[in-house]
Order: sequence, then structure tokens, then C-alpha cells
Amino acid sequence: MSLILVSNRLPISIRRTKGGLEIEPNPGGLASGLGSFYRQQDSKWFGWPGDVPAAEQKRVAARLRDHFDCHAVFLPSRIVRGYYSGFSNSILWPLLHSFPTYATFQASEWEAYQEANERFARAIADASAAEDVIWIHDYHLFLLPQLIRERLSDARIGFFLHTPFPPHDVFRVLPRHREILHGVLGADLIGFHTYDYARAFLESVRRTFGYDNRMGTLEIGHRAVGVDVFPLGIDVARFSSGSIGPSFMRTVARLRKGLGDSKLLFSVSRLDYTKGIPQQLQAFRRFLEVHPDRRGKVTYLLAVVPSREKVARYAELKREIDEQVGRINSAFGSLSWTPIRYLYRQLHPEELLALYRASDIALLTPLRDGMNLIAKEYVASRNDTGGVLILSEMAGASKELLEAFVVNPYDAEEVADAIERAITMPAPEQMRRLSAMQDRLRRSDVRNWPTHFLDRLDALHRMSQDLAVRIPNSRDRKSIRQTYRSATRRCLILDYDGTLVPFASDPSLARPDARVMDTLKILASTEGNRVLIVSGRPRSDLDRWFHGMPLTLIAEHGGWVKEPAGAWEPAMTPDDRWKDGIRPILDQFVERIPGSFVEEKDCRGQRDVLRDQACEGTVGFHLRRGR
Repeated sequence: MSLILVSNRLPISIRRTKGGLEIEPNPGGLASGLGSFYRQQDSKWFGWPGDVPAAEQKRVAARLRDHFDCHAVFLPSRIVRGYYSGFSNSILWPLLHSFPTYATFQASEWEAYQEANERFARAIADASAAEDVIWIHDYHLFLLPQLIRERLSDARIGFFLHTPFPPHDVFRVLPRHREILHGVLGADLIGFHTYDYARAFLESVRRTFGYDNRMGTLEIGHRAVGVDVFPLGIDVARFSSGSIGPSFMRTVARLRKGLGDSKLLFSVSRLDYTKGIPQQLQAFRRFLEVHPDRRGKVTYLLAVVPSREKVARYAELKREIDEQVGRINSAFGSLSWTPIRYLYRQLHPEELLALYRASDIALLTPLRDGMNLIAKEYVASRNDTGGVLILSEMAGASKELLEAFVVNPYDAEEVADAIERAITMPAPEQMRRLSAMQDRLRRSDVRNWPTHFLDRLDALHRMSQDLAVRIPNSRDRKSIRQTYRSATRRCLILDYDGTLVPFASDPSLARPDARVMDTLKILASTEGNRVLIVSGRPRSDLDRWFHGMPLTLIAEHGGWVKEPAGAWEPAMTPDDRWKDGIRPILDQFVERIPGSFVEEKDCRGQRDVLRDQACEGTVGFHLRRGR
């Protein structure tokens, strides 16, 4: 058995050098969460390797497979533009982060998204065995679980979303939201960072398809689909006991240069409208306005990692940040003090760790964030040096890091007040809060995260196997035929809805077709056969469809029975006066819920219609078709 990991990008970087294409591991993104686990397992990682010229794809694919256990899914440039830059990041990204006004919809981008997911599905199905575990990651591949399920019906498939999941009223803005939900529900287990995201997803599923859940488990056809919470952790040991050499100490000294006893406040985030960088700057400006005595005693180091600068909205955001930094430094700075130190570049891992160790306060206030691992890394790195975390309530990490100052990122006054409280917090209080958060991080270390997810996936797959309908194989069919032919008296019990006819949204449309009627006539007229149809339908429906046929009809879940050429007989005669009190309540709900209706039955009960009916060969089938 192999573990197959699937993500949009492979955990490698490909750079063009004078000697050709150079491939090296990429520690960022998902690789930081699964890197060590992936290397310890018998794993294969499928993903797009980036733009690789067609002439070099075969050689690159072989090298990735042989040296990195990575399997490249190559995508043409036209597909990448529509699938990645288009549908994934111009439509799904803003909607998942609850920014629907930023989403743009184009049919061609949806087609590219479908094509990319299809290419992933073909590559994975061709390389997978029946016993493999397939774990798919993130919003780029929403359609992939169902596409794999169609090719590998018994596969164990997990899906994890690394972003938030929005409320249903936001998500349904997406014209293809039904297809997206259907695609994800092909998985056995769907994982999220927080209960808020899981509940939002379950609500969308309920309101779109009508599936209710029981303790986060959905029954869809004959499969159990679990929806659960697995907060992504970090490698706590790496940040708490990272090696401190001369180079590291020099980096810390540069960060603290000129500060003296002043406090160093920092923020690190990617250039994105979800990160709330302009709002952070407004809050810091408000802090300097309200607390003039802190000028010259607090320095804000703002590090912004470049991202999508060629996209107009991101270019505008970059200009806004540049202008705000300039205005704040001009308004409050002096010859000896610059309020904001502004970096616009990628930080190396050693620089990032040095920034965590050198800073007194972390200000991380995204407007919406799936988790925010920077917050966890800062807490883990603080050892015995104290430190205060100011964290947005809109970040998934706020549900775990309860001892942080949790703020509303849109409230500049609240954030400014949190900065002042962080500056004045006594050292023992800082250590108490940090210690509690660090203990929690150790319990949910990144090493535990994949293990917990895969154990739960295995349990859900076993549950689905228990629910599954067993399709008779050739040996079973041969045995049934032999038993049927050798018996002189046979009893055939057939369910109606879901067996003789498919389920329908309007029950009146679920009528037997000519093929069903012809088959029933043949069975019922064969000597030695007795055919029973069991249904929850009213007697009038069964009479209308099967009038004059030599069938035993059982209506209203066993409440009424009609033998061939006989009359309807009640299985029991209940006292139904209680209905008079219930009917008005049900009618109120029907008025308020469009599409609902009340179906009234005369009675409910059971009767042994086979009593004293000796049958030499009885074969029972209960087959259901999905809705």
C-alpha cells in the first residue's frame, strides 16, 4: 500500500541556470506540513511542476520520480492560465475568503479548471493500486475526489482544505457551486482547520443537496463521508531549539540595531488583500496618535512577501501599502527614529527565525486566514524570552492560541489598544500566556497531523464498506440461477422506490416503465412464482400501476396488504385521533418551507404476509439508486 499525496504544486522548485533546469526541494507551503512525514512513508507526490518546456518534460519527470518520489502532472500554458490564475485564484480564492465582490466569472476558466482536474485524475488513476490511500489538498482540486471515485470506486480518498470555507450565502454566489460540492463529496474524509469551516461546509451541503449529517458524518448513497477538523500544526522542536550560530546572532543584532530598550513589533505576510496589511498600518498610525509618549520607543518591522504583482488588484494593494508607510514615517518619524521598517521581499528561514527571536510583539491581523502558521511559529520560538502575540479573530489559529490578544482586524482602536497592552504586559504574564500556547502546540505538532487524518480516513473507509451494497459477482449470479431453476415454488420480494424505479424529486414522477412492467408480468405468470411488491406508497398508487396483475401488493410500509384478485386488508386498525392535533403544526411548516409536503398514510404496521407460505427458494434483494 502506498500513500499518494496530491496538490497543485509539487514540493520542489525548478530554476533555469546556465547548465539547464535545476531542481531542488521547496520547504514552503504544504511541504512544510508534510515534508518529514512524506519522506518517512512509502509515498508518491503528484502535482504540477511549473512551466517546463515540452522537450525537457520527459527528462524532468524521470528525475523527479527517481530522486524526489514526485510525479509530474504537466499542464499546457492555456490550461494553467484559466485553471490556476483564473478559476482558482480569481474566483475560488476570494469566495473562500468571503470577498465575493473580488470574484470574476468566465466560462473558459471553468472549462480549464475541469480539464486540469481531469488530467490529475487520469495521471493518478493510471499509477494507483486498489489498496493505495489518496490524499488530495486544497481548492485547486475540488473536483478531483469524485473524478478519482469514478475511476477507482473502492479507493480510500481524503481531501483537506487549507483555506477557510465561507457561509453558504457567500459560496452559492459561485455559479458552479453544486459541481464543486459534488466533486469534494467523492472523498471519504473531508478535513478543515476549524469547526467554523466544517460547519459552514456541512450547511452548504445540507442546503444544496438536502443531506443531513450525524456528528459530522454524511450518508451519501452507500458511502459514509466524514467531515472533521484537523488543525495544521508546526514542527515545534525546530522553532524552539533552532541552532543559534554566529550568522544567526549577527542577523538578530542587525534587527535590534539602534533599538536600545525600544520594543520591536513585527508582521510578516504575503501580499494579498486577505492579509489586512493596510488595516494594520491604520491601526499602528492610530496607536502613535493616541500614545505620543511611545514615539521613538516602538518600531514596527513590516515584511511583505511579493505575490502576483502583475495582477492589477495586487499592484494597487502594493501602491497603497507603500504610500501608507511613507505617510506614517513622514508624519511621526525623526532623524533618529523611523516608525516603520519596511521590507518587500522573501525572507530566508534563518532570517524569519531571527525575526521571531528578536521581536517583542507579533502583530498578525489578517482579514481572513485559513490558519496562519506564522503565529504558531512565533509562539514556538520564544523560549524563555517572553513575547506577546496580537492575533486576528479571523485567523484559524485564533481558535487554538487562546492566550493571545485576539482582535477584530477592522477595528483600528481595538488593535491600537492591544499594542499598548502588549508593551506594558509584565514579563511573568507574558511567560504564562506563552507557556500555555506552547503546550497546546506541542500536543498538536505537525507530526501528529497526518497520522490523525489518515487514521480517521481508514475508519470511515471501513464504515463505507459496511454500508456498501454488494453487487453479485459471476459466481453469485450462477448460484442464484441454479437455485431459481431447481425450486418448484419461489417467492420474490421487490422494493419499489429505489429498486423498481429510481428516486424522483416528485414522487408522482416515479412510475414503472414498460420494461419493468414486462419483467413483472413474466415473473408473475411463471408457474411456481409468487411476487410481492413492498412500498411506502398509498394503495391508490399501487392499484393504478399494477391493477389486474397477479401480484401481492404491500402498501404504506406494511399497513395494507392486497393478495392477487383480493381486496385491500389493513394490517392493523390504529386509533388515529392524534393526527388532528399534529396536522395543523405540519401544515404550518409546509407553508413556510417551499417544496415540502405532508404525505398521510391510513395506518402503519407489519404483517407476516409469508405466514404458512412455504417457499423452497426465497431470494431477497434490496437495491437502491442514488438520488
